[in-house]
Formats: sequence, structure tokens, C-alpha cells
Amino acid sequence: GAIELAERIAAYAPGNLNRVFFTSGGGEAVESAWKLAKQYFKLTGRPGKHKVISRSIAYHGTTQGALSITGIPEMKAPFEPLVPSTMRVPNTNIYRASQHGDDPEAFGRWAAERIAEAIEFEGPDTVAAVFLEPVQNAGGCFPPPPGYFQRVREICDEHDVLLVSDEVICAFGRLGHMFGSQRYAYQPDIITCAKGLTSGYSPLGAMIASDDLMEPFLRDNNSFAHGYTFGGHPVSTAVAMTNLDIFEREGLNEHVLDNEDAFRSTLEKLYDLDIVGDVRGDGYFYGIELVKDKATKETFDHDESERLLRGFLSGALFEAGLYCRADDRGDPVIQLAPPLICDQGHFDEIEQVLRDVLTRGQDLL
Repeated sequence: GAIELAERIAAYAPGNLNRVFFTSGGGEAVESAWKLAKQYFKLTGRPGKHKVISRSIAYHGTTQGALSITGIPEMKAPFEPLVPSTMRVPNTNIYRASQHGDDPEAFGRWAAERIAEAIEFEGPDTVAAVFLEPVQNAGGCFPPPPGYFQRVREICDEHDVLLVSDEVICAFGRLGHMFGSQRYAYQPDIITCAKGLTSGYSPLGAMIASDDLMEPFLRDNNSFAHGYTFGGHPVSTAVAMTNLDIFEREGLNEHVLDNEDAFRSTLEKLYDLDIVGDVRGDGYFYGIELVKDKATKETFDHDESERLLRGFLSGALFEAGLYCRADDRGDPVIQLAPPLICDQGHFDEIEQVLRDVLTRGQDLL
């Protein structure tokens, strides 16, 4: 089962990402990617390359290494000291951009250059990898600006740094492709994935690495001395194979691409509410940022956010039958990741529930 699934995943993956290492979930996949990157550079004569760059407010997991890469300080504080040698750069939240907020391409170049700057500050001979999600989840669905990933790829190549595409959320249909990197036309060195691989029905994750990264491990007596008890478990791999059969048989990626514009336009109707500041996302993955003042983009303070999100919205949305996330790891947002079979009837229902509950929420404040 694991061998067949690995072959199938490699066939879906972009470029020469043909080496699949199974884990139990997403955090383990991220952990595996960092360990692989560090050992790869040791085997190829560059032992100093061990540091990782990731983005502000980005979430990458709860294990020691993955939590170190995570960019949410309050999640990390109870477990410090964590693994050293990780740095943060700005994310792609153009709604809150300090500059180039009216020019997505210029903003994308600016954000990408912050990665180059971080590599140069640390010293290229010390940086192993950059970890980025195709659409950043934490903070409320930040899609990449035009040209962003293409420039990041150039920067990584210039400095001999690996580009890791963390697709635990974005892979397997969420953006209308098997992998989010395919949607935005960039070639990673490693992809990490999990959730959608089995549609959440059984625990399974994977790190997918390029043939180039595998090559030094095939020499002499080298090996990747790393593994998990249930990585590639036969039950989970059987579930994944069946899940992927359904993806192909029902054309789920095509369905998402055919309906994503309708989903966006339906959600954008909510702009007439004073509390809705931004609607952003791609595919079937959206965030709605909530604001205190639409004109100035003023956000809620901690107490207001607590009262709005946890005190009212989370419960009210659930009671109304809409399962979504009310999150304030960045600015307050409602995040939506509907089933991949949803159509206009479901979009209308989502919009109606959100309109009712958000209207009551703004009246409450």
C-alpha cells in the first residue's frame, strides 16, 4: 500500500519530486523536512547550512522543530526554549501592507526581497531552507501576490537554499489542484502534506522530496536515520488510495476551479456589512477579516476580539450550522474551508448564515 501510494503521489507532484517519506501527520512532515535539509547539506559538504526562514504568524506544527518554525509567539512561549536558528520575515497580507498596498506586484517583490535580506543577514552559508505555505493559513488566508513565488524561487537558487512548500492545508483540492505550488506555478524542493491526503478520515502525512535531495543518501552507506511508528500505515495508505480514486472519479479539482469564482463573488456580498474589512483567498479557502472601522481598517483590541470571536461568533456560527474557524492569531478573521463538493446552493447558505451572525455580532459591539 505505501509503495503504491508513494508512486501515485510522486506522479501527481510537480517536477522531480519523486521521493515520498510517510508520517502520521503534518507536523511530523515539517519536522522531517527540516531534518532532511540539515542532513542533505552535511552530506554535500556544507554542514553550516542549518537555519530556517519562515513567515510572521505562519503555523507549521506543534512538535519542537515545527513549533520553532511557527511564527506565532504566544503559541511558542509556554515551550521555550525551542530549537534555535529560525527567523521570521513578513507574510503576504496586502490588506495590512505597510507599503505597496495598492500594487500587488510591487508588494510581492517587496515581500520576497525580505527573504533575500534575511538570508543575507544570517549568511547564506548558514541558511538551509525557507518554509512557506502556498496560501498562509494563520492570520486568515494570505494568498501570494503575483510573481511572489517566482522571485522566492530565484532567491533560493541564488543562495543555495531549499524551498519547502508546506501544503498540509493547501494540497489535495483545497486550491483546485493536487498541490498548491502547481496553482501558483513554482517548483519547491520539498512539499509537506497531510490532511487532504486521506480527507481527514485516517492519520497520514508525507514529505515529498526531489531526486536531487535523495541523491547523496544513495551513496556509500548513507541513510536518513529518521522515522515514525505509524508512517505509511497500511490502513491509512488504503484510505488515501481510495480517497484519490474519488478525487479522480468525481473530478474534485476541476469542480473547485469551475466554482471558485462563484464562491468568491458570493462571499464578497458581505462587504456591505460595516464589520467586514477584507475577503481574501483562493479556491475553496477564504478568510474574512473583521474590523472595528472599515474606513481606517482599525482592528479590535484584545478584549473586544475575545468578546466577539469566542464570546459570540464561534458559538453562534456553530449553532447556525456553519462549521468554520473564528481566529485571532493575527487580526480577527472568520476562515472558511468548505467541502470540495460544494456548489452555489451551499455558497448562498454560507453567505446567509454569515450575514445573520455577523450582523448580530456588530450590533453586540
